[in-house]
Amino acid sequence: MGNPVGSFIWYELMTSDSDAAAAFYGSVVGWKIGANVMPEMTGDSGMDYRMIERIDGGGAGCGYTGGVFALDDAMIGQGAKPGWMGYIYVPDVDAKVAEITAEGGSVHVPATTMEGVGRFAMVTDPQGAAFYVMTPEPPADDPDATSDVFSVDKPQTVRWNELVTPDDDAAVAFYTTYFGWTQQGAMPMGPLGDYRFLQLEDVQIGAVMRKADFMPVPGWTYYIGVDDIDRALAAVKDGGGKPMGEPQQIPTGEYTVHAFDPQGAYFGLVGPRG
Repeated sequence: MGNPVGSFIWYELMTSDSDAAAAFYGSVVGWKIGANVMPEMTGDSGMDYRMIERIDGGGAGCGYTGGVFALDDAMIGQGAKPGWMGYIYVPDVDAKVAEITAEGGSVHVPATTMEGVGRFAMVTDPQGAAFYVMTPEPPADDPDATSDVFSVDKPQTVRWNELVTPDDDAAVAFYTTYFGWTQQGAMPMGPLGDYRFLQLEDVQIGAVMRKADFMPVPGWTYYIGVDDIDRALAAVKDGGGKPMGEPQQIPTGEYTVHAFDPQGAYFGLVGPRG
């Protein structure tokens, strides 16, 4: 694979209503979310998986930003909730799972191989934040295929990965040790300490911050790029989402805002003010 080890290579929305999610994110972000790509796995398994297609007309690579996985009644009954998940590229899923569990992390979906997709596992880090590790199976005609679902500046991609954790020192040590990231630079946040920036091969991929008492659980928030933050926020409201405050300017001059989609998945938006 063409991406560096430790890259975010896929993002996945788990939702209770794929059709509603398609309409909502289509309006807010501009994505096209198509039909189920695994119809042969419907029926008793209830498998419904759809691709998030960028329609911005730009960018080489896969042309997708991720997938939409429909939670069935049994999953919801067992406690699964709508939310966004990130997949981190590793060369050996089983070895990485062993390292994570040895450090105090947990496994929520054991290492699984899916033909044509690759091998993956859902884990939590030692502080309780969930994510996937994955060794993808590249196309036979393009063994060095590169995922472009993350970018630092393009609309319709994920542009920032933010970790909220009860122990930011331990989290930085964990991810820098096991995923090849570095931590350089920070922004003071008062009682919450520093907002600490994370890099992979000199590309700033996100940040880690200490969890405030009012935040329910540790976890990752993924910021989706939009063309106009005010237009996107209006679409969130019109589409039945729940914004968390107003857009806030960031040091780049752009703006961010957090929101819940109508099914309850939490996400961030980032983009210019039109």
